[in-house]
Amino acid sequence: MNHIPAKTALVVSAHSADFVWRAGGAIALHAAQGYNVHIVCLSFGERGESAKLWRKGAEMTESKVKAARREEAQAAADILGATIEFFDIGDYPMRADKETLFRLADVFRRVQPEFVLSHSLKDPYNYDHPLAVHLAQEARIIAQAEGYKPGEKIVGAPPVYSFEPHQPEQCDWKPDVLLDITEVWDKKYAAIQCMAGQEHLWEYYTRVALQRGVQAKRNIGITAKKDIIYGEGYQSIFPRVTENLG
Repeated sequence: MNHIPAKTALVVSAHSADFVWRAGGAIALHAAQGYNVHIVCLSFGERGESAKLWRKGAEMTESKVKAARREEAQAAADILGATIEFFDIGDYPMRADKETLFRLADVFRRVQPEFVLSHSLKDPYNYDHPLAVHLAQEARIIAQAEGYKPGEKIVGAPPVYSFEPHQPEQCDWKPDVLLDITEVWDKKYAAIQCMAGQEHLWEYYTRVALQRGVQAKRNIGITAKKDIIYGEGYQSIFPRVTENLG
């Protein structure tokens, strides 16, 4: 019997909690469908997104913050059913050199993703986020190039989706995909609860999921199921190729 390899997906997250708030439902849903979902965390968010940890006092160090954030992210990925790796390139500010770009291109080659999830192209509140998606975009292009490490299998043209930023109106982000994550909401919320360093966001992203669920329910056909409660929004960066518009 011929072995059919599992489909794969890649998530490029600027900080170690971004993938949970913004794409935890998609990760859990596709993992349940048999996808091998791999997450790259470019940083731990140790400087800019770990205020609760830093408030513990003078005994807290950057290495301790990183260790706590790594533990949270690993626990969340385990719950969602994904694998995860950490580039640890720093945050606030995040900067990426050519070696980091090639490292991510190698991940594209290794994973061969069916689709890619990352940040919005703009975010005036957090410059790390657009840097992450631009890095992912450029790594995708390099991984497609025959002249990069000739002889390796190149990647095709996996669709890239921007997940929802914290303040979408200011980021010129408008969803054109609404994903029903109702059946995996319990996993996403359990993963959210792993993010103890940012507990103030638990309720916020629950409200976001409920809002997108309402919108998803209003945008399905009359014969489709109506029991959507929780959703996630995504914006396509590239046009999708299809054989019909149904």
